[in-house]
Amino acid sequence: MRKRYDKDFKAKVAIEAMKGEKTLQELSLQFEVHPNMIAQWKRQLIEQAAQLFEKAGKGNAAAEDAERKTDQLFRQIGQLQVENDYLKKSTSNCTGASRSYRA
Repeated sequence: MRKRYDKDFKAKVAIEAMKGEKTLQELSLQFEVHPNMIAQWKRQLIEQAAQLFEKAGKGNAAAEDAERKTDQLFRQIGQLQVENDYLKKSTSNCTGASRSYRA
Protein backbone atom coordinates (compact mmCIF):
# COMPACT_ATOMS: atom_id res chain seq x y z
CA MET A 1 0.00 0.00 0.00
CA ARG A 2 1.29 3.44 -0.91
CA LYS A 3 2.00 5.92 1.78
CA ARG A 4 0.39 9.34 1.28
CA TYR A 5 1.92 12.58 2.42
CA ASP A 6 0.08 15.83 3.02
CA LYS A 7 1.03 19.02 1.19
CA ASP A 8 2.58 20.65 4.26
CA PHE A 9 4.96 17.74 4.73
CA LYS A 10 5.90 17.72 1.04
CA ALA A 11 6.59 21.47 1.14
CA LYS A 12 8.72 21.13 4.24
CA VAL A 13 10.83 18.35 2.73
CA ALA A 14 11.15 20.14 -0.63
CA ILE A 15 12.29 23.35 1.06
CA GLU A 16 14.88 21.41 3.03
CA ALA A 17 16.10 19.89 -0.23
CA MET A 18 16.25 23.35 -1.82
CA LYS A 19 18.48 24.62 1.01
CA GLY A 20 21.14 22.13 -0.03
CA GLU A 21 22.47 21.70 3.51
CA LYS A 22 21.91 17.94 3.38
CA THR A 23 22.05 15.39 0.59
CA LEU A 24 18.94 13.67 -0.71
CA GLN A 25 20.09 10.51 1.04
CA GLU A 26 20.38 12.29 4.39
CA LEU A 27 16.94 13.88 3.94
CA SER A 28 15.58 10.49 2.96
CA LEU A 29 16.76 8.98 6.23
CA GLN A 30 15.58 11.97 8.27
CA PHE A 31 12.06 12.13 6.83
CA GLU A 32 11.73 8.42 5.92
CA VAL A 33 10.94 9.19 2.28
CA HIS A 34 12.60 7.74 -0.81
CA PRO A 35 15.20 10.07 -2.36
CA ASN A 36 13.40 9.99 -5.73
CA MET A 37 10.26 11.36 -4.06
CA ILE A 38 12.23 14.19 -2.50
CA ALA A 39 13.78 15.01 -5.87
CA GLN A 40 10.32 14.99 -7.47
CA TRP A 41 8.87 17.30 -4.80
CA LYS A 42 11.84 19.64 -5.17
CA ARG A 43 11.33 19.74 -8.95
CA GLN A 44 7.61 20.49 -8.48
CA LEU A 45 8.45 23.29 -6.06
CA ILE A 46 10.84 24.87 -8.55
CA GLU A 47 8.42 24.53 -11.48
CA GLN A 48 5.39 25.86 -9.63
CA ALA A 49 7.04 28.59 -7.56
CA ALA A 50 6.27 31.24 -10.19
CA GLN A 51 2.53 30.61 -9.77
CA LEU A 52 2.72 31.92 -6.22
CA PHE A 53 3.55 35.39 -7.53
CA GLU A 54 0.90 35.63 -10.25
CA LYS A 55 -1.56 38.46 -9.98
CA ALA A 56 -4.67 37.40 -8.15
CA GLY A 57 -6.88 38.79 -10.90
CA LYS A 58 -5.56 36.48 -13.62
CA GLY A 59 -6.55 33.18 -12.04
CA ASN A 60 -9.75 34.55 -10.59
CA ALA A 61 -10.92 36.03 -13.90
CA ALA A 62 -11.32 32.59 -15.43
CA ALA A 63 -13.09 31.29 -12.33
CA GLU A 64 -15.42 34.29 -12.24
CA ASP A 65 -16.19 33.88 -15.94
CA ALA A 66 -17.04 30.20 -15.43
CA GLU A 67 -19.22 31.06 -12.44
CA ARG A 68 -21.01 33.76 -14.44
CA LYS A 69 -21.72 31.29 -17.26
CA THR A 70 -22.96 28.70 -14.77
CA ASP A 71 -25.33 31.23 -13.18
CA GLN A 72 -26.64 32.20 -16.60
CA LEU A 73 -27.27 28.55 -17.48
CA PHE A 74 -29.11 27.95 -14.19
CA ARG A 75 -31.31 30.98 -14.91
CA GLN A 76 -32.10 29.60 -18.36
CA ILE A 77 -32.94 26.19 -16.88
CA GLY A 78 -35.28 27.83 -14.38
CA GLN A 79 -36.97 29.86 -17.11
CA LEU A 80 -37.41 26.77 -19.28
CA GLN A 81 -38.94 24.85 -16.37
CA VAL A 82 -41.44 27.66 -15.77
CA GLU A 83 -42.31 27.76 -19.47
CA ASN A 84 -42.65 23.97 -19.57
CA ASP A 85 -44.99 23.98 -16.56
CA TYR A 86 -47.05 26.77 -18.14
CA LEU A 87 -47.35 24.87 -21.41
CA LYS A 88 -48.38 21.70 -19.59
CA LYS A 89 -51.11 23.57 -17.73
CA SER A 90 -52.33 25.43 -20.80
CA THR A 91 -52.54 22.25 -22.91
CA SER A 92 -54.37 20.43 -20.14
CA ASN A 93 -56.89 23.31 -19.99
CA CYS A 94 -57.48 23.05 -23.75
CA THR A 95 -57.66 19.27 -24.00
CA GLY A 96 -58.95 18.38 -20.58
CA ALA A 97 -56.94 16.49 -18.01
CA SER A 98 -53.51 15.55 -19.23
CA ARG A 99 -53.03 11.89 -19.88
CA SER A 100 -49.83 10.18 -18.98
CA TYR A 101 -49.05 6.83 -20.44
CA ARG A 102 -46.75 4.47 -18.65
CA ALA A 103 -45.14 1.46 -20.17
